[in-house]
Amino acid sequence: MPLFFSIAPIVLLIWMMTKRKGIPSHIALSLTAIIVYFIQLFWFEAQPILLHANIITALVSVFTPITIILGAILLNKLMQISGAEDVVRNWLENITPNPVAQLMIIGWAFSFMIEGASGFGTPAAIAAPILVGLGFNPLRVALLALVMNSVPVSFGAVGTPTWFGFANLGLTDDNFFEISKLTALIHFVAGFVIPLLALRFIVSWQEIRQNILFIFLSILSCTVPYLLLAQVNYEFPALVGGAIGLALSVLLARMGIGIKRYERKSSGQAVPFNKVVKAMMPTLLLIMILIITRIHQLGIKTLLNNAEANWQFNLGWLGDLSVSKSLIISWQHVLGTSASASYKTLYVPAIIPFLLVVLVCIPLFRLNRHQVRQMFCETGSRIFKPFIALFGALVMVNMMMLGNENAPVIIIGKALATMTGESWLLFSSFLGALGSFFSGSNTVSNLTFGGIQHSIALSNGMNVNLMLALQSVGGAMGNMVCLNNIIAVCSILGIANAEGQIMKKTILPMLVYGAIAAVMAMILAS
Repeated sequence: MPLFFSIAPIVLLIWMMTKRKGIPSHIALSLTAIIVYFIQLFWFEAQPILLHANIITALVSVFTPITIILGAILLNKLMQISGAEDVVRNWLENITPNPVAQLMIIGWAFSFMIEGASGFGTPAAIAAPILVGLGFNPLRVALLALVMNSVPVSFGAVGTPTWFGFANLGLTDDNFFEISKLTALIHFVAGFVIPLLALRFIVSWQEIRQNILFIFLSILSCTVPYLLLAQVNYEFPALVGGAIGLALSVLLARMGIGIKRYERKSSGQAVPFNKVVKAMMPTLLLIMILIITRIHQLGIKTLLNNAEANWQFNLGWLGDLSVSKSLIISWQHVLGTSASASYKTLYVPAIIPFLLVVLVCIPLFRLNRHQVRQMFCETGSRIFKPFIALFGALVMVNMMMLGNENAPVIIIGKALATMTGESWLLFSSFLGALGSFFSGSNTVSNLTFGGIQHSIALSNGMNVNLMLALQSVGGAMGNMVCLNNIIAVCSILGIANAEGQIMKKTILPMLVYGAIAAVMAMILAS
């Protein structure tokens, strides 16, 4: 019965969102959150005050994804209103009018690099609007962006899912390097298949076959340096691999290597270099600031994450509120419980870099007051339903993770391990995917299930490093079906009530990814 009550709300949620006339995510997620609340209250007998405290922390936590979405929509509006989007489209068409090459350059290599620099769902936030600007269908772009953003994720945000996600397991440096090598190898193999499945959402198999040489060269230009660097480092494989891959992909496309020739849609006249630089300035500034603020060796990351309290306020029975020197707003001991939440004002990529870049570029593009007002108003008008959906999702997640060893998420994870027994190695990546589905983060998935995977490996005499690598791979492939990511990309692209439809389509590539991980697990274990 504990397993039934743990898994039933998830089955119900998936059914509501994926049935023929699917219920919109902001309604389905809110209903599921209410159901999980009552299950926790009456079946698991959770303390009401702890449940209410976790609802409050969900309200605080929702500002992280929602402000990123706001920033991404705002930047997208700036690119549209200023005309920069048209210039970028013409420039990319002059590099190559081939749609497959454009999808690989922006949807694969560019996203690969952005994931390595930032994480937080920014690849879809930045790359997807560029692809829509090139004339691709928004819904199909959303599908491609979600599936493409999987291979680099285990080393996203400068390796955070790896070095931070497993930080509480007491691993040595040798363990981390071995996990890094195995993770990258599994992703490397999956990289031969997953981008093809992503491309299929937009182009036909015939077009894929006609451009297959370029596709594989573009894939390898990212994954080969990614794999090589992962042998000696677990922070920069995705960032460096993406940067090298982007440069090589653009070069290959410009030279016409491995791609079918298309007639240019535009006049074919070269876009002046200074015009291209100006149009790309928001994106270039965004990338530069993300890299500077994410590489901890530069010191800026430490400053933006300084948790030393600057102001502290006691709110009585509501808890304690503090603001750190880097403006991290923390709410501790909510309603007198252990529940807490925080918002990293300067580190979450909302104010820095999205809003900052927009404010810098307003005078650069000489936007007038009417255009600026239009930009902010249109952005604000698109955020209400995503806010409700994400709040419902985070309430549901908090409730599912409440109860320590008796938390519904942990019960589901342990039940899966028990059912598969000694074959667990073949299914362990799906536990990582489950963690991402719930939390929206490879890092949180590793933090939540890393300990369980570690324990299962030790108790069954399995390779601990391989098991943790499969957990990390699973957390990355779970990005395809993660509710937070789906809601975010739909909001940014202005797609309404399609979350369930997207989930139905992205689950197949995720299952293929899991099958590849299982085959690799058998090979590596032997």
